[in-house]
Amino acid sequence: MCQLLGMNANTPTDLVFSFTGFSKRAEEHKDGFGIAFFEDAGVRLFVDAQSAAVSPVAQMVRNYPIHSDNVIAHIRKATQGRVALQNTHPFQRELWGRYWAFAHNGDLKNFAPPLHGAFRPVGDTDSEHAFCWLMQELAKAHAGVPSIAELTTTLRELAPRIASHGTFNFMLSNGQALWA
Repeated sequence: MCQLLGMNANTPTDLVFSFTGFSKRAEEHKDGFGIAFFEDAGVRLFVDAQSAAVSPVAQMVRNYPIHSDNVIAHIRKATQGRVALQNTHPFQRELWGRYWAFAHNGDLKNFAPPLHGAFRPVGDTDSEHAFCWLMQELAKAHAGVPSIAELTTTLRELAPRIASHGTFNFMLSNGQALWA
C-alpha cells in the first residue's frame, strides 16, 4: 500500500528533513509521489508519476525551503488506477473559497457512489473518487463555511461510509486543519 506523511503545526514549520527521509522509501513505493503544503490561503502542489527516489520534481521539492502549517505527502504503490500523473496524490479541489488537499492509503472495493456536483475525478483511482464524494457530501451538509468542529463532526459521519468498502486511511486539509 501507499504511505502518507502529514503535519499540522501552529506555526510554519520546516518539512524538508522529513520529506527527504520519506522520499527515500519510494524505492518500494515507486508508482508516483506528491506533496501539498499550504502557504496562507494558497497551496503548493507537486506531483509526479515517477518514484520520489528518482523524480526531478521530488529533487526540486527536497531543495525547496518548505515552511508550512499543514502538509500532506504521499508515495504511491498502486492498487487501483494506472500509473499516471492524474492518479498521483495528493488531489486538490476548491470548496467554500479554500483549497483542499487529500491523500489516501488503502484499497476500496466497489466504492462508486454517484457524483452529481462539481466534484468529479480526473483520474481513475478509488482515492480520487472518495475525495470527490467527500467534497460533494461536505458541500451538501453545509450551505456556508462551517467551523472546524462542524467539519470534524461531518467527516466522522462520512468516513465510515467509505471505510466500509475496504481500507481507508486518509489525510485531508483545507490549510486550517488536518484530518487523518
